[in-house]
Amino acid sequence: MGEHYYSEKPRVKSEPQTIKSNLRGRSLTFTTDRGVFSKDNVDFGTRLLVEVFEFPDLEGDVLDVGCGYGPIGLTVAASEPARKVSMVDINERAVELARQNAHKNNIENVSIMQSDRLETLKDHHFAAVLTNPPIRAGKDVVHDIFEQSFQVLKPGGELWVVIQKKQGAPSAIKKLEESFETVKIVQKSKGYYILKAVKQER
Repeated sequence: MGEHYYSEKPRVKSEPQTIKSNLRGRSLTFTTDRGVFSKDNVDFGTRLLVEVFEFPDLEGDVLDVGCGYGPIGLTVAASEPARKVSMVDINERAVELARQNAHKNNIENVSIMQSDRLETLKDHHFAAVLTNPPIRAGKDVVHDIFEQSFQVLKPGGELWVVIQKKQGAPSAIKKLEESFETVKIVQKSKGYYILKAVKQER
């Protein structure tokens, strides 16, 4: 696999920069860097996901898979301080940036760790999982994230996914329907789909 953001240890030279973004009605400041996803701005798919996402009625923590420098997990955490938000990424540079950005924005209800998909979280249970999956890592990795998310969700828990139609939204829906009780297209915009998959309640 070539060098890109889905790398454990990016080799590209570090050149940190600071960006500002308004998400869910909050102005947030992020340090980004080369070797992480969407370093110059919060990408449209991420922005759409955090704006559309609704917390489930179910009590419990939230998980951001593939957190990058933190725009999804930190925005969600800032909007609901009573919820604990876990954030994971395989990319060690992204994880360190996410930690810096949590501190920079005074967001304390987060736990940020390096993990290949959900490997470090298999004993945890969440009310919701959000992901802007690493498309460039390939369909097998993306679909594995769906399967692992199903395993860590509480009964009645929700997986929220943003994915472009041209990058596999139809096959993603089919994959999700193999495990989840209901799969809905919550919103479509500019070729992006927001999917919500709900795990069957006991």
